[in-house]
Amino acid sequence: MPIDSQLISLFLLFIISALFSVILAGLAVVVAPSNDDMEKSSSYECGFEPFDNARAKFDIHFYLVAILFIIFDLEIILLFPWCLTAGYLSVFGMWSMIIFLVLLTVGFIYEWTKGALTWK
Repeated sequence: MPIDSQLISLFLLFIISALFSVILAGLAVVVAPSNDDMEKSSSYECGFEPFDNARAKFDIHFYLVAILFIIFDLEIILLFPWCLTAGYLSVFGMWSMIIFLVLLTVGFIYEWTKGALTWK
């Protein structure tokens, strides 16, 4: 049973990318300096100490902003294939994307009015 040439090229791509990833990760471990100082260990954007008690309480707003970012980012990613094929879509395809965009806008306005996007 002959193996398809596309499968061979896909397998080669997988092997080359895995080897490249391992080589780069190993090179980073060998070459990168690992001197820690006070500035690296200080709190950065989140506002709390990075190496503290794992059970410490902090604001849930960090999680909310992160989840909202992921949700809206994934929904926006769905626009890219649609933009590429917009000229080939039927009326159903156009209206389904318009409904999707309206729902996305309504969700964004809802989050904005609830104050989830304002930093306290």
